Amino acid sequence: MDAKTPDPKSPDLNSGTLAVGDKSWSFPVLHGSIGPSVLDISKLYGQTGMFTYDPGFTSTAACESKITYIDGDEGVLLYRGYPIEQLAMNGDFLETCYLLLYGELPTPAQKTDFDYRVTRHTMVHEQMARFYQGFRRDAHPMAVMVGCVGALSAFYHDSIDISDPHQRMVASIRMIAKMPTIAAMAYKYTIGQPFIYPKNDLDYSSNFLRMCFAVPAEDYKVNPILAKAMDRIFILHADHEQNASTSTVRLAGSSGANPFACIAAGIACLWGPAHGGANEAALKMLGEIGHVSRIPEYIKRAKDKNDPFRLMGFGHRVYKNYDPRAKIMQQTCHEVLRELGIKHDPLLDVAMELERIALSDDYFIEKKLYPNIDFYSGITLKAMGFSTSMFTVLFALARTVGWIAQWKEMIEDPQQKIGRPRQIYSGAPRRDYVAIAKRR
Repeated sequence: MDAKTPDPKSPDLNSGTLAVGDKSWSFPVLHGSIGPSVLDISKLYGQTGMFTYDPGFTSTAACESKITYIDGDEGVLLYRGYPIEQLAMNGDFLETCYLLLYGELPTPAQKTDFDYRVTRHTMVHEQMARFYQGFRRDAHPMAVMVGCVGALSAFYHDSIDISDPHQRMVASIRMIAKMPTIAAMAYKYTIGQPFIYPKNDLDYSSNFLRMCFAVPAEDYKVNPILAKAMDRIFILHADHEQNASTSTVRLAGSSGANPFACIAAGIACLWGPAHGGANEAALKMLGEIGHVSRIPEYIKRAKDKNDPFRLMGFGHRVYKNYDPRAKIMQQTCHEVLRELGIKHDPLLDVAMELERIALSDDYFIEKKLYPNIDFYSGITLKAMGFSTSMFTVLFALARTVGWIAQWKEMIEDPQQKIGRPRQIYSGAPRRDYVAIAKRR
């Protein structure tokens, strides 16, 4: 089989030819606003009787989207065209939410209105507290999140008609607003403390920190440096194109499932250690190394193909350059440790030396194993007081707006159809049933 892409010098850049044996077919080439062009094979089966084989969909565009763009070779991440560095350093999370949902940065009036609508939806139905009591006290917070978010459709069934634009909007606002409350309740439940209600006079991230760390017995004042760090972490994790959990949300949504069920499916996918659990794994690895003096031993193991040990927090499925989010996360990590008076952190010492080696060692450079965002986020969240079991919950909280934006875009896409990946069948060919008495 020979798939041919048009020569860039050719006058026809809008079609490509697929040749199999003595037959050939022409397929259109589609061009995005930036990034690589794609060969439209939507009619491949109808014309050729064949499918493509692409494990992990690494060479397949499953949708057209205007939300997020990644250039892994150059280390670029754009939300609606805006570089992640500019948004994280200059804006706040709810501004980013507005951008992802509506496509443009809000005007002052739009920002005030959006903040108001989100803030006034932060409380959850009081009966939802009973859901938490049904879980074991040592249940993983992500298990609690999957169950409670999926249950939202039972409490807010006035916003599950996906054909109604108003209900889609209400569901989107509710999800963004209530996720911090649900996450904080999951955290409080696992540590045996009473739930803390949200306060409307606090910003999004400050409100979340208060719900996590305040107790009724004494006043709690949110540290503005930590609140800013939390807000920045949320922005960095808000969306990341068609990753596993986002694709899961889109696939679930393609069946017409309600938005709460779709987000619960995304959370379940994010729980996987190869996806949302990477920062927890990176922190455990730093703890295993323990001291800078032991780094050479682990570097040697990482280079040994016969050793199962792998350095966590390095490299990325998409980025073949320095993860742009990692640079911001590194700065945020230092700000948090400085604010908390942590002048000497063994984990950070190990992390900084590993980063130095990764950026200078030929082995890491050749394989493009640059530090990613998970490398620093685990240290930062640990310093802020979160248990490792909460790391993925915070990821889910931040990613909710990306999931919602992607779901909303898919629902409103006239080309949308139910997802149905194909397969290569390699099982037994057709055979006839044999009565049990005759089987040998």
